[in-house]
Amino acid sequence: MPFIADLHIHSKYSRATSKDMSPESIWRWAQLKGITVIGTGDFTHPEWTRELREKLEPAGNGLFTLKEKFRAVDVPGPCSADVMFLLSAEISCIYGKNGKTRKVHSIILAPDFDDVARINLALSKIGNLSSDGRPILGLDAKELLRIALEAAPDSMLVPAHAWTPHFSVFGAASGFDALEDCFEELTPHIYALETGLSSDPAMNRRLSALDGLTLISNSDAHSPAKIGREASVFNTAVSYNGIIDALKKKKGFAGTIEFFPEEGKYHHDGHRLCNVSFSPEETIRHNYLCPVCGKKVTVGVMHRVELLADRPEGAGPGAPFHSIIPLTEIIAETLKVGVNSKAVDKVYQKLLQELGNEFNILMEVPLGDIEKAGSPVLREAVSRMRAGNVNIAPGYDGEYGKVKIFETFKKKEVKGQRRLF
Repeated sequence: MPFIADLHIHSKYSRATSKDMSPESIWRWAQLKGITVIGTGDFTHPEWTRELREKLEPAGNGLFTLKEKFRAVDVPGPCSADVMFLLSAEISCIYGKNGKTRKVHSIILAPDFDDVARINLALSKIGNLSSDGRPILGLDAKELLRIALEAAPDSMLVPAHAWTPHFSVFGAASGFDALEDCFEELTPHIYALETGLSSDPAMNRRLSALDGLTLISNSDAHSPAKIGREASVFNTAVSYNGIIDALKKKKGFAGTIEFFPEEGKYHHDGHRLCNVSFSPEETIRHNYLCPVCGKKVTVGVMHRVELLADRPEGAGPGAPFHSIIPLTEIIAETLKVGVNSKAVDKVYQKLLQELGNEFNILMEVPLGDIEKAGSPVLREAVSRMRAGNVNIAPGYDGEYGKVKIFETFKKKEVKGQRRLF
């Protein structure tokens, strides 16, 4: 039976991360979202690893469960489900290669704490693992892959948010034009690629060089409510080996759940301080310079894909994917209030109590049931989202895109609006 996994999150020990990112809170929110397997994040941090050892226990399948005594009771009945943890971490490699400073983030997945201990021992000789849940190491990404393979042969390294400008394998500011340029002779050990919030599988499939890779999506959540904003769907055994085998062979990998990529904060080019958002064509026309201040604009994901693509839009193979808008954002628009308001939370909790988890509501629950539990306008909003009938002003230079279901954007409000069908 298919299940949903989110394999890239962060703990309370990462910078700019909520203190609520504890094992108990992650366990609870995974159920609210509809996630069966959740990454632990940050297994390189000593204090987080200690807490994980204290609160998790092996499930006998390379995954872990939260010990009974740490389980919260405030999970709505229809959302209650088994949740398993997979040991994961993100590492930031900053180093020089081929005359350029490289900044590449990678996710590492591991099956047990012994593997984690060996990886951490090797990495602790290179940098301070206690400084941040996502440590910054002066280490070539290829050497990180080598260390992981030698310390834990059953581990897997996945390039993280592969297109973001500043910290990714294909990033415009510090990345490479091909995986082989980064990982060299070890490239055959790269089986999967995380597309990131600002791109989707269709964009990535424009590069024929990526045809052999499994394209995965994860939330990169820094707070509990952001868990599952993107995720991957598997139809295999709920086990570490089942997940890894699906990533390596694509058999048992059923697709992804995506942000609309325009909503990601690096989809378009631009300069945030000057409120300048450009399509790739506009950037080229302005010679990559901001027309307000004259500085270089940040080249976004859409532009970078266009530069490296060897196929037109809509070409290439790929697993199916669903584009969604977080349920709280939909509710907020229907109520015309802020997404963090008490009114939104009240409706959100009511929907979970009556209809089940968020992914189920967004993708599966009949529209008539949504109307009964919510309202006619909520039914229409979910219907439009499922059809891709939404308005998005693309994100740029670290600014998230703005989404509207029922309204269009005024020209003076924001540039670069696209209507999706």
